[in-house]
Amino acid sequence: MRRKVATRWLAGGATVVAGAVIALALQVPNASAATNLSLGAGADGSSKASGTSYGNVIDGNASTYWSPSGSTGTVSVKWGSATTVSSAVIVQASGGGSISGWQLRNHDTGTVLASGSSAPSTINFSSTSLKKISFVITSGSGTPRIAEFETYSSGGSTPTSSPTSGPTAGPTGNPGTPTGAWPSSAGSASISGTVSVSGTFDGGMKTYCCIGDGGQGESQDPMFKIANGGTLQNVILGSPAGDGVHCEGTCTLRNVWWNDIGEDAATFKQTNGGTSYVIGGGARNGSDKNFQHNGNGTVNISGFYLKGTGKLYRACGNCSTSHTRHVRIDNVLVDDIDMLAGINSNWNDTATITRVVVIGSATICGKYRGVPKGSEPSYLGEGWNDANCKVNRSDVTFR
Repeated sequence: MRRKVATRWLAGGATVVAGAVIALALQVPNASAATNLSLGAGADGSSKASGTSYGNVIDGNASTYWSPSGSTGTVSVKWGSATTVSSAVIVQASGGGSISGWQLRNHDTGTVLASGSSAPSTINFSSTSLKKISFVITSGSGTPRIAEFETYSSGGSTPTSSPTSGPTAGPTGNPGTPTGAWPSSAGSASISGTVSVSGTFDGGMKTYCCIGDGGQGESQDPMFKIANGGTLQNVILGSPAGDGVHCEGTCTLRNVWWNDIGEDAATFKQTNGGTSYVIGGGARNGSDKNFQHNGNGTVNISGFYLKGTGKLYRACGNCSTSHTRHVRIDNVLVDDIDMLAGINSNWNDTATITRVVVIGSATICGKYRGVPKGSEPSYLGEGWNDANCKVNRSDVTFR
């Protein structure tokens, strides 16, 4: 019989940072891929570096790119008739300069649809009908490289569940480059059951411990349960940590560390088609998956360190609902793992991977055939620079 545990709620005001740049609702919550409206469109801009082309941002090939002639510039996607757009994905090529300021503009009216102060990835904004949309790099260093400027109309909800509303703005903050260093604990906090978090919970870098048995049993309770739109930050999870962290909707995990992964470090259960964020932090001592994605939408992982487990990320291959799922992995360090990302190509999952350092050897993007609940997915092989595995070999450094 499953052990019942006490649940307590820790409420806090959800933090919305002025000028937050990466908004949350992304397309494709169903098991069919959304259409990248940029494919087949036109492109132009303000300037281009020698050897680059505006058209490279709309060719679906992440190995080609556009660069401005300096550290700032504009690249645009345009259509012959008015087109409804509600989200954009900016894919940067490796080896270029950095972006420290940007705007996304409706070129027809000059309206700023979104803006930010660090390199964006997925950008969501109010659904807008336009003929031309521009990505403007307003400040940066070196010469930035934009591999793809993808655009999408609004996505649908899943037919099996009603969407819940997510937060209106994405998190900000640069997690820095992971080094493998482990943080010092600021003290201990003993818990006897699941801690439910609404809003933002800051653990002050204390070590929270302990529930569960540290094994792979599927019946274990999570140590933290995050409500839709919630944030868990500055927390160390001691051992054992049960089933880690459950995100009931979209969530942000900022500077969260797992001393022992146990069953899974975190499980993302969102059904609103939005984006959850893992910013900084790290995990160690596991045997299977670190981040389990059971819901839909996107998980964005940046600045993370992982040592000694099976996979950094796995899109569920046999859950009760066959969602399309997406992961974006950037600026991570992994040591002694088997696979960086496992996705289901038959459900049109995607993994966009940049700036990865691997100590040892690992499969970077593994493709599976997803199956109904009760069956086991079959492994299809590793992908590179294709429709599902959006990663170039130059984006991965093996040590």
